[in-house]
Amino acid sequence: MAKTARKHFETDCWQIIEKDFSSEFSRVSESVFSLGNEYMGARGFIDEGCGFPSLRGTYLNGIYEYASDSSATAYKGIATRTHFMVNAADFFDTEIMLDGVKLDMASVPFEDFERTLDLRTGKLTRRTVYKCGGKSLKAEFCRFFDMQRYTDAYQRIVFTSDVSAVLTLSANVRFDEKHFGQPSRWRETYNEGDFTECCTESTNQRVCVGCYCVMEGAECENLKADRFSGKKFTVTLRPGESVVFTRLVTVGKNRQGGSALSEVRKQLGTLCAEGYEKASARNESYWADFWKRSDITICGSDEDQQGIRFCIFQLQQTYHGAEKEDNIGAKGLTGEAYSGHAFWDTETYCLPYYLFNNIEAAKNLLEYRYTTLPQAEKRARDLDCKGACYPIATLNGEEGCTLWQHASLQMQPSTGVAYGIFHYSKVSGDKEFLYTHGAEMLIEICRYLASRGQWDPEHEYFGYYCVMGPDEFQMMVNHNTYTNYMAQKTFRFTLSVLEEMPEEFYGKVSEKTSLDPSEKEEWKLCADRMLILYDEKTMLYEQHDGFFKLPHVDVDSIPDTEFPLYSHWSYDRIYRNDMIKQPDVLMFQLLYSGDFSAECKKANYEYYEPRCIHESSLSPSVHSVIAAETGKYKEASDFFAFATRMDLDDYNRNTAEGLHTTSIAAAWLNVVYGFGGLRSDRELSVGPILPAKWEKYSFNITVDGCVLHFETDAKGVTVTNGSDKEIPLIIYGKKYYVKGRITVER
Repeated sequence: MAKTARKHFETDCWQIIEKDFSSEFSRVSESVFSLGNEYMGARGFIDEGCGFPSLRGTYLNGIYEYASDSSATAYKGIATRTHFMVNAADFFDTEIMLDGVKLDMASVPFEDFERTLDLRTGKLTRRTVYKCGGKSLKAEFCRFFDMQRYTDAYQRIVFTSDVSAVLTLSANVRFDEKHFGQPSRWRETYNEGDFTECCTESTNQRVCVGCYCVMEGAECENLKADRFSGKKFTVTLRPGESVVFTRLVTVGKNRQGGSALSEVRKQLGTLCAEGYEKASARNESYWADFWKRSDITICGSDEDQQGIRFCIFQLQQTYHGAEKEDNIGAKGLTGEAYSGHAFWDTETYCLPYYLFNNIEAAKNLLEYRYTTLPQAEKRARDLDCKGACYPIATLNGEEGCTLWQHASLQMQPSTGVAYGIFHYSKVSGDKEFLYTHGAEMLIEICRYLASRGQWDPEHEYFGYYCVMGPDEFQMMVNHNTYTNYMAQKTFRFTLSVLEEMPEEFYGKVSEKTSLDPSEKEEWKLCADRMLILYDEKTMLYEQHDGFFKLPHVDVDSIPDTEFPLYSHWSYDRIYRNDMIKQPDVLMFQLLYSGDFSAECKKANYEYYEPRCIHESSLSPSVHSVIAAETGKYKEASDFFAFATRMDLDDYNRNTAEGLHTTSIAAAWLNVVYGFGGLRSDRELSVGPILPAKWEKYSFNITVDGCVLHFETDAKGVTVTNGSDKEIPLIIYGKKYYVKGRITVER
C-alpha cells in the first residue's frame, strides 16, 4: 500500500491534541476538530479567524439549496440539477481587538498554542497567547454542542492580560459564508435584537438563530447589517485578572418555509434559564453514559485506542436518530465535499453500528428511505425502468449526482436499501416494519431490478449490462458480480418475505403496490438464471465479464504525491487497467458472509487485495475484516490502523474537505466484525481474535435490548450479559445461551 500517514496530533487515549498550529494543516485540523449533534454541526475553525486557508462551515442537517447553475443536456435520464447542504449561520464568529489591534493568528505573533478535543466531554478547547505591542493576552476558548437539546450550542472565552489593556469583542451571527465558492444563498427575513432569521433562495427553508451573550464588566453595543447581527463588548482588562465571555446559542429550522422565530424565542428562554454551567455538566453526564454503553477499549496500542474512540465519537455526533428526516452524509456535518449527500454507504457500512448500539436510529435510517420512495420511483421512470431506483447521492431523495456514469450505472443504492431491510429485520425481528414499509420498498426495488436487467440472446441467463459496481474505476461493464449477486439476493429475500407474510399484511401491501402474481414468477426466474461469474477450481469470482484480461498496474509503485488519483490522473487513464478503487467482490462476501467458505474468501482476498489502491476511505476496513477472518492477522492490523486513523493522519490527503464519516462507521465494523468476528447475516455469532500488538480489548453490542460485553485476551473471550434474558450466540462455532458471565477459550 503506497499511502503513508501524516502525523500531526499528539497520541492520547481520550483526547485529540494539537500543540503546534500549522497553516499547511489548518483545514485538516478544522475537520478533525468538528463538533455536532446530528441536528447541526460546525467545523473546528478558529473562532476569531486565523488568516490562513480555512473553511468556516456551520451546517444544519436537511437544510439545502439547489445549485445556481444546471447541467443542461438533451440526454434523457441524466440529472441536470444538483443540490447541496448549504453553509448556514456562523454563530461562533468572534472578532477580538486589543487596544485597537485586531487579533489574527496570521498577522499577530502568538505562542503557547494548544487545541484539544476531549472525547469524554464533547468539548473543544483552545489556548492561545497573543503578543501584541508589548502586551500579552491569554485567550482560552471552549465550545460544545448540546447532545440532548439538539437546538443549542455554547461558547465561552476567558481572557487574561499581563498589563492594563482595552479589549473589544464582537460576537456575531453571519449568514454570508460561501459554499465551495458559491455566493451565499440566504435572504434575510428578520433581524432584531437577539434573533436573526434567513431563508434559502430556492428551497424556501428558514433558519433562525437566537443568541444570548454576556461579558462581565463590559459595555455592550448592538450591531446589525444584512444577514448579520452581533454584540460588541468593550472592557478594560486589569493585570492578572480574568474576564469571561459567554455565548448561548439556539437554532430553529423550518424545512417547509414557515418562520422558526417564535419557537426560537421559547428555546432561548429555556437555554438562559439553565445557563452555561448546568448545561455543561448535563452534557458531560450524557457523554459519560454514552461511553459506558458504547466504548471500545484497546490495551496495547494507544494509537489504535485513540483512533477508534475518535471514530465512535464522531459517529455519535453525526447521527443517533434524532430526526427521521435525516440521513448520514458522507462527510456528516464536517465539510462540503460530496455536498452533504448520503450514499449507499448508509445501509452497508453505517447501519451495523446502529443495529447493535441504537436500534431505533437504525430503523429511522430505513424510514428515511421509505419517505423518499416517491422520488426513487420517479428516478426509475427517468431511466426507462419500473419500480424504484434509489439515487446514488442525495439529501432530499432526488438524484443529486450529475455524473451520469455514477448516477445512471450504479445499482448499489437500491440493492443496499434492500440489504438494509434484510439486515434490520434479521437483527431486530421487527415484522411489522418488514411487512409494511419494508415490503413496499422491496417490491418496488425488485421491479426496478427486473426492468433494468436483460437476458442474453439465447435467453439462458439474466444479468446487468453497462453498469458500474462498487469499484468505480471500472465503468460500463457487463455482469459486475456484485451487482448481479446483490440483485439475486434481493429477489430471493423479497419472495421469501411475501411468502411468509400473514394474509392481512399481504393483502394490504399487494393492493397498495398493485402486485401481480406474474411479477413474482418473473423475479424467481431472474434470480434462478442470474449470471454469477465463478470458477469452482480457483474459487475466484470475476469482478465483471473480462476483468481477468485487463492490463495490470502495480499499485504499490504509485507515489503518495499522486493522491487523490482523481486530481492527478486523467479521468480516462483510471479506467484502463485492473486497479481497483475499493472492494467489489470482497464487499458482497462480507455482506453475505455466511454464503462463502473461508477458503473462498481467502482466494479472492489474495487475488484482489494487491490490485486495490484504497482510493475510497471505505476500503481498508473491509480488507481488514476479510484478512482477520482468513488468518492474515498482520495485514488485518495494518489495514485497521489505516482505516481508524484515516482522518487523524490524513492518509488520503483529503481530510481538509471533511471527515470520512461513513468510513468512521466502517472502523467500528472493523473491530467488532473483524477482530471480534461478529456475523449477523445468519445466526448471530462471534469468533474473537487478538491482534499481536494488543494485550486485550473489549466492546459492547446490544441484542434484544440486552447489552452484551465482550472482553478478549490471549486465551479467548469472556461474554457478560447482565440482563435476565438468555441470548443465543454462537461462539467459536458452538452455540451458547448467554446469561450472566461466560468464558470461552479459543
